[in-house]
Amino acid sequence: MTVLATGPGTAERTALPAAVPLAITSAGVVSAAGLGLESLGGVLDSGGVGHSAPVGDDADDYPPLGVRSVEGFRLRDHVGRKGTRNLDRLTGFGLVAAKLALAGAPAGAEADRTGVVVTTSTGSTQSLMDLAGDTLLQERPYLVNPSRFPNTVLNCCAGQIAIWNGLRGANVTLAAGQASGMNAFRHARMVLSLGRADRLVVGGVEELSAPLAWGWHASGTLADGTPIGEGAAAFVVTTSEAARAGGAGIAAEVLGVEVGFHPASRGDRAKAVAEHVRRALARSGVAPGDVTEVSPGSTGLVGVERAERRGIALALGGVPPVRDVTRAVGQCYSAAGAMQVAGLLATWRGDPSDRPRLALVTAVGHDGNIGALVLREGGGA
Repeated sequence: MTVLATGPGTAERTALPAAVPLAITSAGVVSAAGLGLESLGGVLDSGGVGHSAPVGDDADDYPPLGVRSVEGFRLRDHVGRKGTRNLDRLTGFGLVAAKLALAGAPAGAEADRTGVVVTTSTGSTQSLMDLAGDTLLQERPYLVNPSRFPNTVLNCCAGQIAIWNGLRGANVTLAAGQASGMNAFRHARMVLSLGRADRLVVGGVEELSAPLAWGWHASGTLADGTPIGEGAAAFVVTTSEAARAGGAGIAAEVLGVEVGFHPASRGDRAKAVAEHVRRALARSGVAPGDVTEVSPGSTGLVGVERAERRGIALALGGVPPVRDVTRAVGQCYSAAGAMQVAGLLATWRGDPSDRPRLALVTAVGHDGNIGALVLREGGGA
């Protein structure tokens, strides 16, 4: 099947092959709103915000910056005490989100055919700082705690999700800044369409710490009043064809996803955003007027948010109702895309519709990464 994409002022049509639709059969989320989609949906529906104070031993070291943190989180409360002593907060978020997603997923998929795709920026910044500090402050090299080292590796979280759940399929960690979530679903589509796995746990994870907060504060890239956040969202994903053949409930379908790179030096970024949106819609077989809501990912990012909104308006001929999760759970950077999808699922779940809704999820980063994803409401999971 081939669909045709056209843009305003474009005389010729560009044929784009239709994307392989992906089915999200279950989801798990850990955010400042609490655990699970129900908690997130409640906060979003009420227009409220999640926990808005720093937590942890370094809470007093934060800069004057708004935060949305996960309150009272202890990994052992969710997975038991055994084996958790040396796992950091970021890995804990990922493990719990994955556990919730897998608990709600249909049974039957083999562990050898179930993989993991996780997005993060650098892994745990706090773990990196702790280990680096020990190498400078401890009197002897052998006094550095070697058990902390695995937490400093970028793919630690994805590896632990696989180990704890006995998943032996493809295991991937992606870092593409603000557009990481879009890249994760694109990679998932590739892995599944090539037959490298039957299902995947796809998600994003970030943690808050004083060093990370100071990095955001010093960068000057956040607009005043924009909070930074932490947490994880994970989804069990397979192809729509496989989900229907197996009788699995579908919470939502990823119809199309487009990612690309367009730094500010190349000119008008809004036009680049519009082009990615048009391509995502074309691959999805969705007309601009069919989009019922949008979930932008660059809220509060100086010099980027406006380009994202302008690009959406150019592609759709206006901006439909906006579902923005940033105020509730904070700007989660490379986990933002996963949180955006979780936010849509949470609100759809609490507000059933007679006709499947269609949402556009976008992301634009200061580094030039751009992503657009089309999500269609499913029949339930």
